[in-house]
Amino acid sequence: MTTTSADSTALHSLAAVAGARQAARDFLEALGQPAVDPERTDTVVLVVSELVTNALRHGGGDYSLRLTAHPGSIEVAVTDPSPEVPRMRNPDLSDGTGGFGWHMVNDLAQATVVTPTPEGGKTVRAVLPR
Repeated sequence: MTTTSADSTALHSLAAVAGARQAARDFLEALGQPAVDPERTDTVVLVVSELVTNALRHGGGDYSLRLTAHPGSIEVAVTDPSPEVPRMRNPDLSDGTGGFGWHMVNDLAQATVVTPTPEGGKTVRAVLPR
């Protein structure tokens, strides 16, 4: 099992999301053989981007990202200080206020789990096929 983690206090959310995406790409590339194919890599990076964006947008601006490689899957875990769990919303097709991300994460992942942290926040995990 291979694990990496990155912690961030997001002063600039766009930079934080871009950094999380790059951390995911670097992690997957470092796994070596058998390499994660480009389509799977893009899926993991997309899920990282969505979960980090949600943590920044709804979780108070601080987050930690942990990526773990299992034999048949990649686990993405994002922790933030908010106890509020993600919820399905009707996507906003007119004002652009979101509602697509959590649906997408659940569609792409084999499983999603939200667990409270002892500090009062939560960790959102998505398990994706390798």
